Amino acid sequence: MASSVYLPHYPLIIFMAVYTATPYATNRARPLYRGTQVVWYVLGILEAVLAFRFVLRLLGANPYAGFTHFIYTLSYLFVYPFQAVFRVTAVSGSVFEWSTLLAMLVYWLIALALIRLFVMSKPVTRPEATVKLEEQE
Repeated sequence: MASSVYLPHYPLIIFMAVYTATPYATNRARPLYRGTQVVWYVLGILEAVLAFRFVLRLLGANPYAGFTHFIYTLSYLFVYPFQAVFRVTAVSGSVFEWSTLLAMLVYWLIALALIRLFVMSKPVTRPEATVKLEEQE
């Protein structure tokens, strides 16, 4: 009779070999991905608050109502640096705030720049760098 070889831990050994063979760059990519997610999440919340402010001002909402007052108070800090850039256009109670639209654009550009900075800080291998440099030429 032929003797059979019993390897009870064989799948575990293959799993360990595959798991430990992952390159270092993929482990570094996880914080990069999480950082970009955080930036987009914060930007999304900020843009939503500023959009609410813009629409409420455009529709002439009562500034003493609870929700309206909350949105105006929360967004004031982010719109304040842009208040003097444009004049406010007001027609019969409705206010078109150019400064809010400018703030939304500027904060979007800042988030985009942060994302680019995160991506630039990602370590690259020599072959990846060579390919990127050849693409730029």
